[in-house]
Amino acid sequence: MKTALDEQAQSSLLLRKLGRIDDLTDDEERAVLNLPMKVKVFDADVDIIRDGDRPSDCAVVLSGFVCRYKILPDGKRQILGLYIPGDMPDLQSFPLQVPDHGVGTLARSNVGLIPHECLQDMLRSYPNLTKAFWRETLIDAAIAREWMIGLGRRSAYQRTAHLLCELHLRMMSVGLARSDGYDLPLTQNELADTLGLSTVHVNRVLQDLRREKLITLRGSALHIPDTRALQAAGEFDPAYLHLTD
Repeated sequence: MKTALDEQAQSSLLLRKLGRIDDLTDDEERAVLNLPMKVKVFDADVDIIRDGDRPSDCAVVLSGFVCRYKILPDGKRQILGLYIPGDMPDLQSFPLQVPDHGVGTLARSNVGLIPHECLQDMLRSYPNLTKAFWRETLIDAAIAREWMIGLGRRSAYQRTAHLLCELHLRMMSVGLARSDGYDLPLTQNELADTLGLSTVHVNRVLQDLRREKLITLRGSALHIPDTRALQAAGEFDPAYLHLTD
């Protein structure tokens, strides 16, 4: 039997994301809601999928914060993607079967697990949903391209401001942020692993952003006094997120 969390999360988050590509029919919405989903609670810093696993389920983030990452031979970690409620961080494992990276939590998270075979049956019956899921993987790839540009061509200051702007808009789109800020449950070390910087460098950049009154950060509470000013600092253009399609 589906839990209240499962039902609510699917209707308000997953369906909202999938519905951006097209207006879903009542039958398509019911098909998504009727997907069997096992809801599991993961503590912070726990693997959902390890590099080289053969997962039989796709994960949906229902609450919390999740990342895709790779561990290098020297033990250093590069975070390859950040995932918020409504996202499916391992949708690639559905066609590829064996992921070449790990998926883990950055904060305590509720995650719904949907069996691959059930997802496949639904997509065979509802081709329009295939387009919606495909679109999500394309947006994920667009975000990865933007991160690559940041790592290669943006300064640490621009890169950090850009990431804060991206997360703000993504969380706004699913009702998890205010117009002037949001909860950012990432440590400076995790930001460093995401931005390709040292923790010391991240701390210095955050101090610069505070000094210029572009952000205030108390614990995990991020306040953005002037969104346009922060976007200008990060040379942020939200077109790659495709939030208005």
